[in-house]
Amino acid sequence: MAPVPLRLRPRHAGFAVVWLVVAFDVLVLLWMLLSSLKTAKEIFASPFSLPATWQLDNWARAWQVSEFGPAILRTVVVVAATAAGTVALAAPAAYALSRFRTRSASPLTSFFALGLGIPVQAIMLPLFVALSQVGLVNSLGGLIIVYVATSVPFAVFFLTAFFRNLPGDLEEAAAIDGATPWRTYWQIMLPLARSGIVTLLILNVIQHWSEGLLSLIFLQDPAQQTLPLALLGFLTRVQYSGADWGGLFAALGIVILPLLVIYVWLGRRIIEGMTLGSGK
Repeated sequence: MAPVPLRLRPRHAGFAVVWLVVAFDVLVLLWMLLSSLKTAKEIFASPFSLPATWQLDNWARAWQVSEFGPAILRTVVVVAATAAGTVALAAPAAYALSRFRTRSASPLTSFFALGLGIPVQAIMLPLFVALSQVGLVNSLGGLIIVYVATSVPFAVFFLTAFFRNLPGDLEEAAAIDGATPWRTYWQIMLPLARSGIVTLLILNVIQHWSEGLLSLIFLQDPAQQTLPLALLGFLTRVQYSGADWGGLFAALGIVILPLLVIYVWLGRRIIEGMTLGSGK
């Protein structure tokens, strides 16, 4: 009897590709962490071996030279304010677009969706000119405004799916009880969309924690630099003062590890929120 050929289903092939990508990313992360504990000579002589002596001072030197402490505090302020401001603007807009049946609701939803296709490189110059005229360049407040403005289109598009498929009977019951539209939104509908809001907050934090292009343009003062700019400054020092590759990998670890912890801790919540939003 001839052997039956083994057929690889598309779903199995997709799983295989995903696991290969995950394995590659994990190996790169482990290699980066091991390199951060080596000397520059060891990194090039034996890049895939364990350190002969664990160079923990690479992390201390990267933290001190790059001034990561103040940069992390500024980054936390910017990221937290951006996430809160984005949700504060996007949630009422998404609720209104999903519930109010007017002729302008659908075009406005499409307008926000079109905002997703505008590359940030196309609006950097107009934003810089506008903020410079009101004195918000070299200001964390100006950077927060830019981050919120560029995050709102996706946030509205994302939350609209949650609000649109929430049960309308609750609104009718609240209206019968005499609740105003604002009270219905704040006390009933917003808590029901908590899963989508939490997912949006997490995605917003991940997006802006290591964002460097806009911060490089709008924060030209070294005293206002965020974490990506501190890392860029450390890289510049490494290039001109000596090949401190161990310290550079340690600096990369300082930037990446907080995001990794957030994703490992809340990754399932992100997947659940995205699934609920796409399935409703």
